Amino acid sequence: MSALEGARRDLLGDGLLTVNVRTDRIDEASESGAELQRIWSSNIDAYPVAGRKRKSWTPWALQLLGRAEVFVGEGTDALKEAFSDHALIASLGLRSIVNVPLMDDCGDCFATFNVLTHRDKWEPRDVIAIRLLALLATPAVAREASKLRS
Repeated sequence: MSALEGARRDLLGDGLLTVNVRTDRIDEASESGAELQRIWSSNIDAYPVAGRKRKSWTPWALQLLGRAEVFVGEGTDALKEAFSDHALIASLGLRSIVNVPLMDDCGDCFATFNVLTHRDKWEPRDVIAIRLLALLATPAVAREASKLRS
């Protein structure tokens, strides 16, 4: 993950990378939402590893966790709408996010690869680069996810 963070920084500049794994069983998802645990963070002071949170089935969660679709949030209003920790995000100077679902063999989202930037908008090539980094991260994240579930 450190190598991927280095590549992210080289490609996109300053920002934040976190990876969250679903700790609930996807096939038994709760009506109240999905449970996530952070397994990697490029800023452990603001976003410590092992932090857990329950995400209710907001439009963001349904898109990313439910339908396994990439979420692109641009600008502080988009962050406020999608994230309860938007004040912390703003305090770090971050203004836009790309969340990429990492999918298992069944096509379900078992983890998320999350990149935030200081910019208000993403360039299409940046979103493609983030998706490729997420794809490269998937095998390592899958190994960590299986450890959490065992």
